[in-house]
Amino acid sequence: MQNRLFEIIYILLNQKSTTARELAERFEVSQRTIYRDIDALSLAGIPVYTEKGKNGGISLLPDFVLNKSLLSEKEQQEILSALQGLASVKTDETKEVLGKLSTFFKKPAVPWMEVDFSDWGWRTSGAFAAFKTAIMEKRVAEFDYYSTYGEKTRRRVEPIQLWFKSRAWYIRCFDLDKNDLRLFKLTRVKNPAVTDEHFTERDLLAVKPTPPEHSRHKPDVTLKVKIAREMTYRVYDEFDEDNVEKQPDGSYIVAVTWQEDAWVYGWILSFGEYIEVLEPDYIRGIIREKAKKIAGKYL
Repeated sequence: MQNRLFEIIYILLNQKSTTARELAERFEVSQRTIYRDIDALSLAGIPVYTEKGKNGGISLLPDFVLNKSLLSEKEQQEILSALQGLASVKTDETKEVLGKLSTFFKKPAVPWMEVDFSDWGWRTSGAFAAFKTAIMEKRVAEFDYYSTYGEKTRRRVEPIQLWFKSRAWYIRCFDLDKNDLRLFKLTRVKNPAVTDEHFTERDLLAVKPTPPEHSRHKPDVTLKVKIAREMTYRVYDEFDEDNVEKQPDGSYIVAVTWQEDAWVYGWILSFGEYIEVLEPDYIRGIIREKAKKIAGKYL
């Protein structure tokens, strides 16, 4: 009930006025329950009132300001903890809000989590901030994008969400030129800009999402490799326990299914002499030929 009361307050703060029927449908309760909630809010000192008639409804007094006493100690701490996590993405706005709420609640912001983006560094930090602004303010964004083959195109998109998946950041958006949902890898985004053009949220259920450009039309391959004990740290860093079978000599048999592309070949070669592809045979052949070309550069 407490969560419902709190949400009713925020609905009234944002919508100015609503009806018992609308609230009942939203929370899947009876209108009688909603009226009991309104009585409970009034008893708690919240200036909520109802008006009958065609244009009537449930409203808050215009000058009402949310009081911190409505939040329990635990709820206040949860809000600060969530903001502390968001502040790890190094956005100035989030840090400012965190500081204000810390003062308001009279509680220190505990740095319980840190997110380090050094893997993609300064090249995408600007894109991250730009897309956050575009998402929050529903503004069209533009950027240059480099495909897998180095082809540069200028994109106009309606940003929806920053997405971390498979060890990389992406921007999920509606591509205005392709008229389709797309994912773009942030490391390939250059010169991002937020325009003054606003957009309205689309019905995403009516749009079939398209995979990231760098991963389309690539088949899966199930690899079986033997990794030497010298690479133990990478085995435990990069694989789930269910995919790993430790051998008596300290080596590991690893089975994993990935999309077959240049990244897979590079990953195998990154182990140098400490890996052997057991299956499939044609991947063994590809790695053998690549190893010959590498060795040929040092003859």
